[in-house]
Amino acid sequence: MKEKQVKLVPSAWIEREGRRLDCGPYTSGAVELKLLLERLPARCVDLCELTRGHDGGIYNGPQFVRNYVRDADHGVPFLTGSTMLHADLTHTDLLKRSDAASTRLAYLRLDVDMTLVSCSGTIGRISYARPDMAGTWSSQDILKIVPDPSLVSPGYLYAFLSGPFGLPLLMGGGYGAIIRHLEPRHIARVPVPLAPDEVQDEAHRLVTEAAEMRTAASGELRAVIREIERAAGLPPIDRWSGVESPDTSPVLASALGGRMDGLFHSDYHRAVLEPLRALPAARRTTVGELAERVFWPPMFKRIPVEDAQFGLPFFGTSALMRADPDASYLLAKRTPRIEDLTVSETTVLVPRSGQLNGLIGHAILPFGDVLGGAVTEDAIRVFGSGPAEAGYLFACLSSEYGRRQLKVRAFGSSIPHLDESAVAGVELPKLDDAKMEELGLRAFAVRTARHDAIDREREARALVECWIEVRAGA
Repeated sequence: MKEKQVKLVPSAWIEREGRRLDCGPYTSGAVELKLLLERLPARCVDLCELTRGHDGGIYNGPQFVRNYVRDADHGVPFLTGSTMLHADLTHTDLLKRSDAASTRLAYLRLDVDMTLVSCSGTIGRISYARPDMAGTWSSQDILKIVPDPSLVSPGYLYAFLSGPFGLPLLMGGGYGAIIRHLEPRHIARVPVPLAPDEVQDEAHRLVTEAAEMRTAASGELRAVIREIERAAGLPPIDRWSGVESPDTSPVLASALGGRMDGLFHSDYHRAVLEPLRALPAARRTTVGELAERVFWPPMFKRIPVEDAQFGLPFFGTSALMRADPDASYLLAKRTPRIEDLTVSETTVLVPRSGQLNGLIGHAILPFGDVLGGAVTEDAIRVFGSGPAEAGYLFACLSSEYGRRQLKVRAFGSSIPHLDESAVAGVELPKLDDAKMEELGLRAFAVRTARHDAIDREREARALVECWIEVRAGA
């Protein structure tokens, strides 16, 4: 339960906020920040004066029926307020291309250097449009901010809006009691202090470097997966290849001894299992044989604390997918067997529950604040003996050969689940030791790049924050 907030505000604040009587603008700290920015010995400009493009450069979009397709030739990647935060966009849904290109939706196409803000439900989540987002389409739940680079550096604007001064100003414009919303007009007048060119240029450099590193990391992971498949003699398999609708196939009675569910015996599964089993026995292995250990922590009582001295950042499986994972809260260090919940850089995490078209079975090699933090028991741990082994396991389980096996091995009708034996039994190609080490280290470098990208963004925010604090105190 959230702690009750009580705050006395002067009537002048209510006047300047357009006589808004809801608590949001006053308890978020937005008014105090506006007053502080007004005192800066630097020029402040309304956000709407620094943007350009459709509808002035700050817009979301209309509600529309989402028609999804399987074939990339007939669809475009489609981002929502949740998936825009993901580190890897490989498995995003495809919106029907003819719908996306229509005059009603064409302007929802994303391009680099935009600032993206979730504006419905969980509002205020913010992302920078990196190169691998260019050409994707966005939902109406993403508010687009298109900076005019002749007036402000895009990376600087993002660093300010996503930092401790800008984000409360964005959040202060939200409305709604149950389902929160944020509209372009609510943030159009957010004041943006214009830092000197050297500060803007440095912040922009750091932010764009982070964006390029994340894009390159995702591309490298795909390249490593293709190289593993090539070296093993496996045909490359994309997301929907080998799948027809309806997916029907005959099954021998002798094959029903362990599993009787249709998905397990489907062509969706066979398309990856048969090429693997066609390899010589010496060229095949399993997760259980390759990993040092496969472990599923027991359920535990969650004890949140406020002081970081007595707690560890705690992450759910949804946060693990993000480019910058954020903790749900601090978990008490006195939690029994907390060492079973903490993760290291060589621990591959596999979400074990959820809908099959969601994150279940999506392997993650942790980075950012997840390292040394506590992760829910809803993620099965696959321990690598070192960076190369962890990287190879990560790449294999991230491939379509790994993902499909993980998903079809889940059991349960309403909310499917995986267990240790299901993960340990996933079949993998086995390469020469030297090749496995080479490709494993390349895959491990993917999580290192994602980790370093977080540091770049945080450095940009700290730069902007420091400049404001110094100028405000001058």
